[in-house]
Amino acid sequence: MHISNVSGHLCASLAIKKALEETDKDMQIINVETLRYTNPFAGKLVNLLYLFVIKAIPQFWDYLYDNQNVLKKAKKVRSLIHKLNDKKIKRIFDNFNPDIIVCTQAFPCGMVANYKRKHNLKIPLVGVLTDFVAHSYWLDDYVDSYIVPAPKIKDKLIQRGIAQERIEVLGIPIDNKFVNNTDKEETLRKLGFSASLPVILIMGGGQGLGPIKEIIYTLNELPQAVQLIVVCGTNKRLYRWLNRKKSFFNKPVAIIGYTEHIDHLMDIASFIVTKPGGLTSAEALSKSLPIIIVSPLPGQENQNTQFLLETGVALKTRSFTELKSLAEKLLRDTSKLEALRRKAKTFAQPNSALKIAQTILRKVAPQNQLAK
Repeated sequence: MHISNVSGHLCASLAIKKALEETDKDMQIINVETLRYTNPFAGKLVNLLYLFVIKAIPQFWDYLYDNQNVLKKAKKVRSLIHKLNDKKIKRIFDNFNPDIIVCTQAFPCGMVANYKRKHNLKIPLVGVLTDFVAHSYWLDDYVDSYIVPAPKIKDKLIQRGIAQERIEVLGIPIDNKFVNNTDKEETLRKLGFSASLPVILIMGGGQGLGPIKEIIYTLNELPQAVQLIVVCGTNKRLYRWLNRKKSFFNKPVAIIGYTEHIDHLMDIASFIVTKPGGLTSAEALSKSLPIIIVSPLPGQENQNTQFLLETGVALKTRSFTELKSLAEKLLRDTSKLEALRRKAKTFAQPNSALKIAQTILRKVAPQNQLAK
């Protein structure tokens, strides 16, 4: 279960589903986009409000995120939402009779935990964290186990009162295609790029968020000859703007909308300039791709940034002038890039989805034995 049809939460749930299907071909799986299922209108409204807040008043989202006072005040509202959605959650249980429920976002996880509490159910509930942060909305006694991306996150959950035996460090689930090397020459040929020039990949997540226009203008002024790839995701306005401006850029630019081939693009890139979403970061690490962070969104992305910087697998710029200077240095002296690649390789968990799938199946087996 997840929320939003264009998000890291969805990609994580699909990666787990794919790994489960490859591990056990007889397993029946349904993937539920919770808000669309429980209340389609509310789902669209929540996404629009979130986008408005992070763009127009990001400091407000930063205030709301993992704020204990806000959490306490919102408790009654959450209880009301759970009560209103109770019948629809019951329909899933009645129609599908699941052996286990896996959530890649805290809201549906809390909803199912509340349903378990209310009906005294013993069905295993697994929360899979898709960011490098363990915020308070995940915490619930009726979540049976947590899957987290790193030991530091496990430690933080333990500090918040979660028993260590309920926590497993398996990484952020990404598609297992990121394990394999793609045909770099073929990708370069399709893009019309030269194999002799470095490539910079620019992304803003599945929705193409962040100051991508400013990043393009900045990197277009680099003294070195480079090639730029911009992934716009579902941001059609950005896609159209870039295509209108393409002829004015000094550098070769490939403009791409929403794509299922990020692994191909990461394989040919020298480094990625991006906001640090959990899935994008995990995918880049799996490809040993150096990460330059620009303008992280408030809340979880600020936390992701702090974690990635402390781990030493990413660099962050505070201005576009600094971005240009850093990119210029990395292209001139590739030893720093190689050091970041080596560091990323030691931290990456490209088989995370498979490990999570195997863990889920182990948790299902005891339930099936009890049913017999």
